[in-house]
Amino acid sequence: MKTILVLGATGFLGEPVARKLKADGFDVRIMARSIDKAREKFDDEFEIVSGDATNPTDIKAALEGCDGVHLTVSGDAELPAALNVAAAAPDSRLERITYISGCTAVEKNRWFPLIDDKLNAEAAIKSCGVDYTIFAPSWPMEMLIRYAMNGKPTLMGKQTNAFHFFALADLARMVSTAYQSDAAINKRFVVHGPEAIPFTAALVRYCAVFHPDAKKVSKLPVGLAKLMARLMKNDLMLFGAELSGYFDRVGELGDPTEADQVLGAPTITLDQWMEQRKQSLS
Repeated sequence: MKTILVLGATGFLGEPVARKLKADGFDVRIMARSIDKAREKFDDEFEIVSGDATNPTDIKAALEGCDGVHLTVSGDAELPAALNVAAAAPDSRLERITYISGCTAVEKNRWFPLIDDKLNAEAAIKSCGVDYTIFAPSWPMEMLIRYAMNGKPTLMGKQTNAFHFFALADLARMVSTAYQSDAAINKRFVVHGPEAIPFTAALVRYCAVFHPDAKKVSKLPVGLAKLMARLMKNDLMLFGAELSGYFDRVGELGDPTEADQVLGAPTITLDQWMEQRKQSLS
């Protein structure tokens, strides 16, 4: 049995991966800044250690005894966490590093700061000397929940591009499979869900099930959203506006063929995911 350190396990991208790895027989270690908050999500079957992913000393200590590390850290900590893992990896016993990048993380999009960070993180991981598997997914279905908070579905920008939304359960399965497959060594896999759906249409379908009183999706122009964010000094809103403008411009990229062949294609449709969510909430 191998031990996998999951960084970002308390976030919505990392939690399903940690749980799937545990269900598939791996020992899972979680590093969190607050052990108490992490313990609210994970029971005693998960080892939890205190630490900050941006701290090289904490990363080095957390990696001790681990065979793999999965990075799903977001925000300003994402690149420092990847750099810290890459720096500590050669002196560890790590056999595999897995990292969640993005399907639009390509050189021509380096002008966008988030993509520049992701490409720099990928480069550091690839060059550290430890085998890796990088995932470049499209949009998770679970993001629709955030765009319909309080029953008021709102998008910034036009959001007319179609995306192959995937369920986080499918991505978690693919990550776990990668740790069990030599065919996934030193590969970068684009992950697309089973259906291409315009973002607005996906949110409308979600609201029809979970917020039937919401008559329409409100849209805020990116420029106006940025202005409002700056006036309110709301950095999160500003980032959301910038991200929305970015995806309006670049859409969805990548070919998932190899990922589907090696790891098994995502199969959960939007309707199936919504039905599962209904059951979990009942």
